[in-house]
Amino acid sequence: MWGVTAPTPAKPSNFNLPNVLTSLRILVIPLFLWLLLGGHMWWAFGVFVALMITDKLDGDIARSRNLVTDFGKIADPIADKALMTAALVGLNLIGELPVWITVVILVREFGITIWRMYMLRRGLVVPASKGGKVKTTLQAVAVGLYLMPLPAWMDLPNYLVMLAAVAVTVWTGVQYLIDSRRQA
Repeated sequence: MWGVTAPTPAKPSNFNLPNVLTSLRILVIPLFLWLLLGGHMWWAFGVFVALMITDKLDGDIARSRNLVTDFGKIADPIADKALMTAALVGLNLIGELPVWITVVILVREFGITIWRMYMLRRGLVVPASKGGKVKTTLQAVAVGLYLMPLPAWMDLPNYLVMLAAVAVTVWTGVQYLIDSRRQA
């Protein structure tokens, strides 16, 4: 029929399981940091792993059940960056991680976030890339290794994994910028 349009589906409520998981992730970050700074490394490791699992779960649940919300789109990256910032800075404060690693990773993370917001204001959406998922996984594994109280012979392998995470972090940041120039 002419002039008749299908009804638009209702937006999902902000009060849903993925958003609750994201909110809990944000609320538990201070506990993680307290455990880390207090030297309770296995507990800090356990909380970190649980938070990383909820990061994966909330996205999977939101997409599979059509529960993607504007709140989730904003809160999830905030939770991700807050957790990684807390972990890296915490590891710096207890002397486990060189400061330059934290600086490089956080400059890239926050720089790309600011750049994505700038691009969004220009009407261009910059989606997460496959490289970004690899970056997140490598960062999580590297931080997890640093959180575990492993024997000294693991220091070099841990450092090499962290260097790989730094390299992929920088590479994906550069790739985002190159791709956006092509898109523009």
